[in-house]
Amino acid sequence: MTKNLLSSAVLAGVAAGLIAALLQFAFVIPTLLEGELYESGARIHFATDGSTQSDKGAPALGGDMMRHAMTVAFNLVTFAGYGLILLAAMLFAAEKGHAITARRGLIWGLAGFFAVQLAPAIGLPPELPGTPAAEVGPRQVWWFTTIIATAVALALIAFAKGPIALLSVPLLLAPHIIGAPHLDAYYGVAPPELSAHFVTLSLGTALAGWASLGFFCAWFWMKANDE
Repeated sequence: MTKNLLSSAVLAGVAAGLIAALLQFAFVIPTLLEGELYESGARIHFATDGSTQSDKGAPALGGDMMRHAMTVAFNLVTFAGYGLILLAAMLFAAEKGHAITARRGLIWGLAGFFAVQLAPAIGLPPELPGTPAAEVGPRQVWWFTTIIATAVALALIAFAKGPIALLSVPLLLAPHIIGAPHLDAYYGVAPPELSAHFVTLSLGTALAGWASLGFFCAWFWMKANDE
């Protein structure tokens, strides 16, 4: 069982990581590189004389192969790790009578996206380079506790019965009522439209990656146990 768990999760992580990396190269990274131009001053949103020097259009990916290779490697390792956690949770649920199917795997992947990506992004959306932000420590604490609270809330919604399921509501709301750490003012150097576009593309890519991860975790597990 352990062998099938590891192999299925790693294979699913590789497949989902490659999908996420390809989508990032197509959509996210060009926008990220454009943000770096504003961060470095090579491109200016508003010049001191009031004229605009923004040049719509993302730059080419360029030839920094080491950076691109690191992007692929990061996705593979990250999704493989998430795959281990996700498939272990699916197996735990399977022992309680919730059989693993590709369709349910897809739903598990969507739940993972909601807990790990979407819920934290409500308070701490993905940031372009050069975006001012609060201290890293408090943001990491809020990010991590939001993931845990959201994951527990989703588990209660899916599996709890009776009044205890109502605990999911305060768990979902509590991190956002407390609020993520933020600065008192906004003074980023990139156009806000570019930042909004970056957030949308980042979350869309993450959604595709997580959905693929859940599906492939279930699919590879079923294949491994059919042999």
